[in-house]
Amino acid sequence: MSLLFIHVKGSTPLISKVGTRIITCEPTELYNILQQATVYPALSDPNYLLLLDARQTNEYNESHILTSKRAPRAEDGKFLVPYGAELECKMHVVVLDNNTTSLSKRDSPAFKCAKVMAEMGSRNPVKILRGGYEEFSALYPFLRTQKILYMPRELDELRPYPVEVLPGQLYLGNYQQSCSPGVRKDLKIKGVLHISQDAEELSESLNGVDLLHCSLTDGNEADLLSQFGEVCRFIGDHGTKKSPVLVSSEHGLSRSASAVLAYLMHHYKWPLKAAYKHLQGCKGNIRPHRDFVHQLSKWEEQIFGEDGGVQTDVSDPYY
Repeated sequence: MSLLFIHVKGSTPLISKVGTRIITCEPTELYNILQQATVYPALSDPNYLLLLDARQTNEYNESHILTSKRAPRAEDGKFLVPYGAELECKMHVVVLDNNTTSLSKRDSPAFKCAKVMAEMGSRNPVKILRGGYEEFSALYPFLRTQKILYMPRELDELRPYPVEVLPGQLYLGNYQQSCSPGVRKDLKIKGVLHISQDAEELSESLNGVDLLHCSLTDGNEADLLSQFGEVCRFIGDHGTKKSPVLVSSEHGLSRSASAVLAYLMHHYKWPLKAAYKHLQGCKGNIRPHRDFVHQLSKWEEQIFGEDGGVQTDVSDPYY
């Protein structure tokens, strides 16, 4: 079984003359695109993202989304491909204007710009940001900037935020992010669920934030299954109060990812496969340990009961 998933949100794709799709992109999807990281932020890879702002020059200069570039125009006002864009190499091409909400607005700056990018060789679907700059900047004001040029070293040193699993409600991150007062303030975090052997330093840094520390010893025999119930109660209680929760572990890839998967399965009654697809769409490099995958399989069996049958086959490696 393979749980590889390409996460594409939005409306029905529009097929351009050359067969390249134009689709809408939800604000939470662009937020997560901007937060991907391994050793370095994904934004430091020149082939990762081309984020084009199709608004007027004065609007762009006043404020724009982090790392976005102003979409160039010819003297007659028609959009041009940015110099050195190399559209055929870009993993993501995202276009925005002030407030375009759908693909039906063919005369919007975002659509006109996206059409040019699609027809000029983008290898992947060109995405139009739904709601444009107005909605995105209202949801994520901390990602607004006036900075235009970035040196490679500056991109390497960008500090990503936790990814957004459920908009405005549930985030997945690492230990460093959970310890950051700035991250917690910007995301309005009211609860931190941290999974590690020790959380003394984190506990001391949290002021006015509810902490649930799931103590888990290092090693392959760590029992996370027995804590899934408490995990789901903690996240669910905060969800009913609309107070955002950050789930974290040392690297934010295995333990915390497993806890988030358990909650998604419990809350939405999703099988493991569906929960994994959603979470991988939010954070592309999650890697739950195989022992945790088997524990999640047992959790799935508890959720669906004996009569539910096996929902997800985890006998083969999924990554």
